[in-house]
Amino acid sequence: MRMRTLELGVGVFMLAGLVALAVLVVNVSGLSLSGSKQNYTIYALFENAGGLTARSKVSMSGVVIGEVAAISIDKELLKARVEMKINNDVDYLSYDSSAAILTAGLLGEKYIGVTVGADPDVLGDGDTIDDTQSSLVLEELIGKFLFNKVSE
Repeated sequence: MRMRTLELGVGVFMLAGLVALAVLVVNVSGLSLSGSKQNYTIYALFENAGGLTARSKVSMSGVVIGEVAAISIDKELLKARVEMKINNDVDYLSYDSSAAILTAGLLGEKYIGVTVGADPDVLGDGDTIDDTQSSLVLEELIGKFLFNKVSE
C-alpha cells in the first residue's frame, strides 16, 4: 500500500509539473486563453523596421496599449508598413502622435513606443501615424564610428 501511495504522489507531482510548464509556455508565447480584447488598427511607415516582429508590444509611457499585427512593404513608398492593433480604451492618440522603434533591455527585444501629440483630433481605425523614427541598426552605428576614426 505504501508503494502505491508513493507512485500516486509521484504521478500527481509530474502532472502538476506538466500543467505548470504548459502555463509557462502560453505566457511566454504571448497567447491568451481569455477572449480577444476589442481593438482598432492604425498604421505607421518606417524607413527600417529591423528586429521588429509581429506580436511585438506597442507601448506608451511604459504601459502596453497594443501589439504589432503585421509588417509588410509599402510598394509605393518602399518603406516598412507596420500594422498595429491598439486597445479600444486607448482613444486619445492624436493625429500628431509619433511612433519610434525602441529596444527593451540588454537582449534587444524591439517594441514600438508611441508619444501623444497635442492635436485635438484623434486617430481612428485605419489611420496612419506620420511622425516615425526607425530602428537603430547597430552595424551602421559601428560603421560610422569606425570610418570617422579612420579618416582622422
